[in-house]
Order: sequence, then structure tokens, then C-alpha cells
Amino acid sequence: MIIDSHQHFWNYNPVRDVWIDKSMEVIKKDFLPKDLKPILIQNGVDGCVAIQADQSEEETKFLLACAEKNSFIKGVVGWVDLTSKDVDKRLAYYASNSKFKGVRHVAQAEKDDYLTRNDVQNGISKLAKYNLTYDILIFPQQLPAALVLVEKFPEQKFILDHIAKPNISEPMNDKWKVNIKALSKFENVSCKLSGMVTETKDFNFVDEDFEPYMNHIFSSFGTNRILFGSDWPVCLLATDYKKVITLINNYLDIYSAKIKAKVLGVNAIKIYNL
Repeated sequence: MIIDSHQHFWNYNPVRDVWIDKSMEVIKKDFLPKDLKPILIQNGVDGCVAIQADQSEEETKFLLACAEKNSFIKGVVGWVDLTSKDVDKRLAYYASNSKFKGVRHVAQAEKDDYLTRNDVQNGISKLAKYNLTYDILIFPQQLPAALVLVEKFPEQKFILDHIAKPNISEPMNDKWKVNIKALSKFENVSCKLSGMVTETKDFNFVDEDFEPYMNHIFSSFGTNRILFGSDWPVCLLATDYKKVITLINNYLDIYSAKIKAKVLGVNAIKIYNL
């Protein structure tokens, strides 16, 4: 099976979705399961994991409702206020739904030490009890905080989103390289090959731009802890779904069919317990 481990749905709301600015006109509209389903079929993708884009339980419920009505949505990574005093109760509530697989917070929008805060870590400490993952969405300068976090909770499954969003259009930053290598040493951390096409200057790229970055991710994480993700519909800012999956497929041609299957689906099924 091919599983897209990272995509979003939303009913566009200009007040709520202020992160979608003037340069992002192409995604200033609704993106729903009925829009994604034919795209997955066209590209031979069997299922997906819907990831939160808004910091609200309303969205978590919306994504779970989408999953209930659409069998191709294999899991949901939602949002729960991990700093709340009743976080355990909220996690128990959502974990009772078999499609609820993990939690994410848009940590890239927080201060660089966000992941080391005691209240945040208290919430993250509750996830393993419910077999829930934590998606780490950060910029490169926040990688040191992520290192502190993943070392503190060796039993917690973490997934790094978008390879920590390095600037693809520039030569690889040495700090990013070192921190990615350090993060990969922790066996409880996996990494998504996702979100790369939109980390390019003016959303322009040639296929070769991604190769050194993917080389470093594979040499660091190996082939058992890497997941394919499209980041649809955000990817549409730079290119279409077909191009995103083709980039990954072409790169994976250097590997065996077994390894290709791992990156394109087997790993996501295992890591997200789909």
C-alpha cells in the first residue's frame, strides 16, 4: 500500500486561516476529502493521514468526521492543548476513536525553546500511554529544542515534519546537517519526506535541488524511519500532487522494491499504527 502520511483538509476561513497570506491565493479555498480522493486514485495512493493545520479541537473533530465518512483517510493527527490541566482527559476522549493516531502543534510559530517548556513536556509525557505519536513541526533553529525533547521521552514516538524545513534553494546548512544527524540517533524519531517543494525560493526548483537533502535524510535515518508525505494542498503553492510523488519515486529508484515500499507506505502503517 502507498500511504500519504501528511496532508490537510479545511473549510477556508479568512479570519481563522490568517497564515494563508496574499502570496498563497491558490490555497485560499476549501480542500475536502472529495477533492483529494480522485488525486490519490490517479497517483496510485491507497490512503492518507490527515494532519492538523489549526490549533483547535473543532478541527480535530472535523478531521475525525472526515475520516469516519471516507475510508481512504487511515488516520488523523489532531490538535489537543497539551498545556491544559485536563490534557489527560482530552487525550483519553480522542484516543477512544481508532482513527485518532497522534497530536501536533504548530511549534514553528512558537519561540525556539517551546518544546523544552515544562507545561508542553507534561502534555507530551501523556501521549505514549494512549499509543499516540507527536509530530514535530519546526524550523531548523528549533532543532536543538527538539533534541532535548526526544531524549527526555525515549518511549514516545516522534515524527519530524518536512525535514525541519531547511532552505532547499541554498547549499545545505552545516548546523541543519549536524542537528538532523543527532536527531536521527534517537530510534524513537522518524522523519517525513514532505513539505520540501515549498521551502524553495519563490517556489521555483529543479529536481536536483532536493537530492542532497534527501541523501542526508536517508544516510541519517535509514530506510525504516522515513515516510512519504505530499503536504497537499500546501504543495500546490509550488507544484501539483503528481510532481511531488514523482520526485520521491524517482529518488527511490536507486533502492530495492522492498525499501521503496517501506518509504511509500509500510513505515507509515507501522509508525502511525494504521
